[in-house]
Amino acid sequence: MQDAAPLILTLAFDEATFARFDGERRRYFPDTLNFIPAHATLFHHLPGDRERGVIETVTTLARALPPPEVVVTGVRFTGRGVAYALESEVLAGFRSRLAQAFEPHLTAQDRQGWRPHVTVQNKVDPATARARHADLQAGFAPFR
Repeated sequence: MQDAAPLILTLAFDEATFARFDGERRRYFPDTLNFIPAHATLFHHLPGDRERGVIETVTTLARALPPPEVVVTGVRFTGRGVAYALESEVLAGFRSRLAQAFEPHLTAQDRQGWRPHVTVQNKVDPATARARHADLQAGFAPFR
């Protein structure tokens, strides 16, 4: 089963937070490029041929922690889009432990520094992204 598709691990949101992020993503992301709902990626490429072991490891580590409180701290301009920045010591620690567990299997992208975020706009003209960033930033207040 070496040709198994890679596994992508994302953070689950409560209903209200998901509705907010996904609603903005549907409004601001180009329709022709928006194939997936709003998400915060923990890992982009875990070994699909080891799915059972990945699930067991994630489950074991997740059960040892309370659900993390995540703070949405700001609006980030990404050059061709906009994302909300996320912070959580508990979540960062959880991800770090997972990274240690999967270290031999991590891609370069998953080994680099992790900056948790939710992208609500991407792949647009930089001027459009700058305007959206300014608009979202003007009305932004941190939330959990």
